[in-house]
Amino acid sequence: MAKPSFLPPFMFGLLFATFEVILSAKYPSFTVDQSALLALKSHITHDPHNFLATNWSTSTSVCNWIGVTCGSRHHRVTALNLSSMDLTGTISSQLGNLSFLAWLDIHQNSFHGSLPIELTNLRSMKYLDFGNNSFNGEIPSWFGCFIKLQRLSLYLNNFIGVIPSTLGNLSKLERLSLGGNQISGRIPNSLFKCKELKYLSLYNNSLEGSIPTEIGNLTLLDTLYLGDNHLK
Repeated sequence: MAKPSFLPPFMFGLLFATFEVILSAKYPSFTVDQSALLALKSHITHDPHNFLATNWSTSTSVCNWIGVTCGSRHHRVTALNLSSMDLTGTISSQLGNLSFLAWLDIHQNSFHGSLPIELTNLRSMKYLDFGNNSFNGEIPSWFGCFIKLQRLSLYLNNFIGVIPSTLGNLSKLERLSLGGNQISGRIPNSLFKCKELKYLSLYNNSLEGSIPTEIGNLTLLDTLYLGDNHLK
C-alpha cells in the first residue's frame, strides 16, 4: 500500500501567500480598503464595547466587518456606519483611500480634532454625518468638492469660523445641519444656490446680520432652524 504523501510545511506557506495574492488581485478591498480601515482603527483610542477590537480583523474580509457595506460588483467599501458606538479617537488621513465610499456616518461618538484634507478623494460621497462629536477648527471649504453630496450633518461639534461659501457648489444637497457649533459671521448668499435643500438647521451658533431674502429661492425647503443666533 502506498504511503500517504504530505506537503512540506513551507509549501503550505507558499500556497497561502499565493491565495492572498489572488484575492488581492481580484478584490482590491483586501488591500486598499483593509489598510484604510485598519488605519482608522489605530486612531481610535477608546472602544468600550469592543465593536472594532473584536470584529475588525485581518482574518475576515472587510465586507464582513461591523459597520461596513461593500458593493456587490467591485467588492469595495461603499458605506461605513460607526454611529452611536461610543468611540473616541481621530479621523485618519487614510480614510480618503476608500475611493468607492458614498456613505459615511459616525455621529454620536467622541471623535475629535480636525478633518483631514485627504477626505476630498471621496468624490462619490452622498451622505456625511459627523454630528454629535467633538470636531474643532473651521468648517473645511473643501466640502464644496463633494458635488454628489445630498446630506451634510456637522451639528453639535466645536466648529468655529464662518459658513464656507463653497457649500453653494453642492447643487444636490437636500439636508444641511450645522446647529450647535460656534459658527459666526453672516449666512452666505451662495448657500441659497442649493435649490434641492429641504432641511436647513443653523440654530445655536453666533450668526449675525439679516436673514437673506434669497432664502425664498429655496422652494423645496420645509424645515428651517435659525434660532439662538444674533440674526435680525
